[in-house]
Order: sequence, then structure tokens, then C-alpha cells
Amino acid sequence: MASTLSARIVSSLGSVEAEHWDACANPSGAPFDGERFNPFVSHAFLFALEQSGSVGRKTGWSPVHVLVEDAGGRLVACAPAYLKSHSLGEYVFDQSWAQAYERAGGRYYPKLQVAAPFTPVTGRRLLVSRDAPEGAREALIGAMRGLRQAAGASSIHVAFPTQADARALERSGFVLRGGEQFHFLNEGYRDFDDFLETLAARKRKAIRRERREALCDGLAIERLTGAELTPAHWDAFFAFYMDTGARKWGRPYLTRAFFDLVGAAMADRILLVMARHGRDYVAGAINFLGDDAIYGRNWGALVDRPFLHFEVCYYQAIDFAIRHGYRRVEAGAQGEHKLARGYRPVLTWSAHDFADRGFHAAIDDYCRRERAALDAIIAEQEASLPFRKTNEETTP
Repeated sequence: MASTLSARIVSSLGSVEAEHWDACANPSGAPFDGERFNPFVSHAFLFALEQSGSVGRKTGWSPVHVLVEDAGGRLVACAPAYLKSHSLGEYVFDQSWAQAYERAGGRYYPKLQVAAPFTPVTGRRLLVSRDAPEGAREALIGAMRGLRQAAGASSIHVAFPTQADARALERSGFVLRGGEQFHFLNEGYRDFDDFLETLAARKRKAIRRERREALCDGLAIERLTGAELTPAHWDAFFAFYMDTGARKWGRPYLTRAFFDLVGAAMADRILLVMARHGRDYVAGAINFLGDDAIYGRNWGALVDRPFLHFEVCYYQAIDFAIRHGYRRVEAGAQGEHKLARGYRPVLTWSAHDFADRGFHAAIDDYCRRERAALDAIIAEQEASLPFRKTNEETTP
């Protein structure tokens, strides 16, 4: 059956009908590969990045999306792919690999990145339609390798695939690398206080104090989604985003146009949490909504207030998830401070394939040793989570 499949590359999602891409990215019906709707592989999100100039040749993210079609020309599998001239905006850090490769006389860039740009969120990366013929996933992986060779890229890097995709890539010879994030898991809590009752008394009191101090002096929170979102909200949020980006990274990734475009295309999949003092917005966080999860992405503030970051980014998302029945909150990359606030360590994946087989073997060895250390760290974190023991008395 694979012989009836053909692959091609497109330099923009404008060349692909949204319904055809989304039939592969987010198939309707029951969960597929253990996942329901993920906003970051949707045509609307990825195309907004292109239209806004957030990705493109000038930013070092040149789209080279991989399409696999059947004999009738129907799209049956695809992958969001980019030729990269750097390693920024990926959240899987391989700069030390690039330095080692180039010290040995190789050329690391360009590399082929299969990912949702600027988005450390696990999701399907081998986007295979529910009714794809046998061999479609393998044809997609083969097309990725063919693209790497044709483009003269050193390697393929698949960031934050699902476990099913990670294992398929491993079977085809990719090296798997483990990573860690911190997620809130909704155990069927009735409300935020019900969640707090599961924490040790000291942690419970600390969170209540943080929430009081974050919102003292008349600060108010607004949670906006759908038709409630206006250009004025995006203007305010973009100012927060630029301020935080300039202080942390030096060059924010997303343009102002991106927020207008993604807001127009998928407003019902966005939750904007805004902190207001009087008539003025002073801080905010953008979240995207899947079917099962809330994904916290970017935040910023024009005021320096203790615990405001925790309130706007973490506690508001937890409260919204409990009220609306979301199973988890994913609050982005890194941040061990999330553990003290009821988030749990979660293993993430990336997959890597190098044309130079000697370097490939060296990376494989490195990732195996790195994973052993990571497993020990996660076990230690699990043992020290802030949840109260079964026999601990509940205190206010």
C-alpha cells in the first residue's frame, strides 16, 4: 500500500486546505493516539504564525511542511516542518550538540525541525488521518528523511511528540531524549478550595496568602474568551509580552499581527487572563484551550508585584480547569517552583536523527545517560510533592 503514496513539500500552509490539514491534525471523533483536539497543530494556529511573519525565512524558521497523499491526491498524513538556521524558540536545548558537531568540522545548520514553533506542548507531530492507508506514518517519516537529505540538513529534530509518535520514531531509528515539565492534574475537584484541601497545611496556607497578596490594593482579574476578546485587549497583552520577552530573551518571537490573526481564527480556543488596576490592565497571560487541557503559553506584566505571576498564570488556570472540567493544565516549560503549587512532574519527549551516523551514536549514548539522571530527579520530586499524607488532619 505504501507504494501508492507520494510525498511533497509546501513552503506555506496557504497551499493546503484547512479542512484537509485538520483532518490529519485533529481528527474528529474519539481520541486518536490518546489525544483529542490540540490547538497548536491546527491549520489556524500554524498559518497565523506564517501570515504574521512570526515564522519565515527572516526569522530562521522556513516552512517546509511535509505532505503525504494517496493515489487520488488525498492528504493522508502531514508534518509541520521548518528548516532552521539556529536553535531558538524550540525549548529542547541542543546548542551544545551544535557546538560539538561544528568543532568536529561539521555544519549543524540548517537542521530540520518538526514542531509547533515557540510551543513546548506535547502533541501529535506525525499527523496521520484516522482512515489513512497502512504505511502512511512510515511514508511520512521517510519523506522527512528525504527532505533532510535534499536540503543538506544535518539532522531532524521532532519536538514534544506524543508517546505514540515518539515510539514510532524510535522504531525507525531516531534517538529519544527525555525532558520534564510540570502539569496540574484535575482529580475531579469540586472547586479550588477542594484542591487546596489535598495539600499539606503549610502549602495550603502559603497559596492562600499568595493569592491575597497578589490581588491586594484593588487589583481585579478578568478572564476573557471568544467574542469578549477585542483589539484593545490584544494591544494591552502585547505590551506585557514585549516587556517580558525583552527582559528574558532579548527578542520576542511573536509579532503583534499574530495575536490579531489567531484571535480572529480561534477565539473560542483562547483564554486571556488579565489583571486590571482601575481602568488599566497591568498584567496578563494567554492560554489556549484543547478539549482535555488548558495550555498556558505567554505572560507579562508592567508592574512588579509579589505572587502576581503565580495568580495570573497558575491559580487562575487551575480554577478555570476545575470549573470547566479540563483534565489538566500545562503551564509551559521549566519551573520547579510549580511543584510547590500543586503541579506534578511529567516526562516529555523529543526525537532526533542525524545524517552522520557516528554523531548519531554519540547522541544516543548521551541521551541514555541523561535520561537515567532525569528519572532520578523525577523520582525525588515525586517523593516531595506538597500533597498531604492520608493521616494528616485538615486545617484551614
